Amino acid sequence: MAKLWPVRKDWLPGAARRADVRVRSFGGASRGTWGAEPTFYHFHPGDVRRAAPAIAEGRVDIPSDWRTDTPDGRRAEFWGALSARVAITLFIAALLCGLLLGLATVIFLLTVE
Repeated sequence: MAKLWPVRKDWLPGAARRADVRVRSFGGASRGTWGAEPTFYHFHPGDVRRAAPAIAEGRVDIPSDWRTDTPDGRRAEFWGALSARVAITLFIAALLCGLLLGLATVIFLLTVE
């Protein structure tokens, strides 16, 4: 569906509901302090084919930052991907620093008389 519609992947269910596509979701149950299960969506194929031209032509009111064919949508996707990459890089850097600090502590303790 993401290939048929110019809508960002995270916003497909919302865009489908705005285009009167029947959406069935399953999963997403709470796991308490561990978050929630992933939510999966099933879109009615006939409704998706019917709504594809309407969405592509702009007849369905979808916010511009949800779309992949607008500057706002491309900007939101860019900054979302960039912030995820920066966060992952910082996490890996902190993990490596912790490992190096632990290794240096072990080496120091082994060399001290």
